[in-house]
Amino acid sequence: MRTGGLWRRLAVALAALVATTLVAAGCGTIGGANNAAGGDKKKETTQEGGSGSGNGKTIKIGWIPWDEDVVTTHLWKQALEKKGYKVEMVQLDPGPLFAGLAKGDVDLFLDTWLPTTHKTYWDRYGKQLEDVGVWYDNATLGITVPNYVKDVKTIGDLKAKSGEFGGKITGIEAGAGLTSTTEKKVMPAYGLDNFQLAKSSTPAMLAELQKAIKAKKPIVVTLWKPHWAYAKLPIHDLKDPKGTLGKGEQLHVVGRKDFGKDFPEVKKWMADFKMTDKQLGTLEDEALNKNKGNEAKGVSDWSKKNADFVDGLTK
Repeated sequence: MRTGGLWRRLAVALAALVATTLVAAGCGTIGGANNAAGGDKKKETTQEGGSGSGNGKTIKIGWIPWDEDVVTTHLWKQALEKKGYKVEMVQLDPGPLFAGLAKGDVDLFLDTWLPTTHKTYWDRYGKQLEDVGVWYDNATLGITVPNYVKDVKTIGDLKAKSGEFGGKITGIEAGAGLTSTTEKKVMPAYGLDNFQLAKSSTPAMLAELQKAIKAKKPIVVTLWKPHWAYAKLPIHDLKDPKGTLGKGEQLHVVGRKDFGKDFPEVKKWMADFKMTDKQLGTLEDEALNKNKGNEAKGVSDWSKKNADFVDGLTK
């Protein structure tokens, strides 16, 4: 009996050790530190790299659920796989993502908005990161309403219309720079203390926006360009005469320290990466609308229709 008890205790200890090892291997430093805070939310891992110069090297790309980041991350995942790299996509909130880049737990992030939206993170971690390049240079933030909302022209006009909008601005992720800018700059500057910024997620915000438009009800949301919603939905940004949302921004590819040293050809490809409004808009529409829930397939379908562009990514 004493021998059986010993074996049972050994088995339990061994199982715990194996489980701990698997969690550590699957999540890395970020998963262990940030899961409780909603950090490591979703992973998509390539098991095998294709033939090519990558030779099976693994690249971990962090991403946030912003539409342009979803589609460009999938786009590069597929392009790098064809070159023989193994690619792991890890969804994180912005704070843990930048911290992970600074620690070296994440290799790349394709959607750093500068100089305004991600300024806080860049000020904190920028010296520990590599700015690989700018792939889009006319990004803007917006406080947005449907076109049928005729009595509000500027952000300041919202103050007298709180009841019309239920005293709510429908926002996105709590850790997003757009959320911080809206809460700390926009709302105080225009005296919108009779409004609450409802923090949720980008998909939830878009769902609320489309639901309101279908019912022709007033709604005000936080949004940004580039985004497919401006082409698909009857919406426009309110004027911001005080300039609280900042000027046009650039979307940067950012890598961990020594990324270029470890992956010189990938850094070169990323540095040359550029997308137009039309290219990005059609990619988002194909992946996020026509293939909702199967974004990888949508990106693949778009890539087949735009083979010259996609082939050029890694030349």
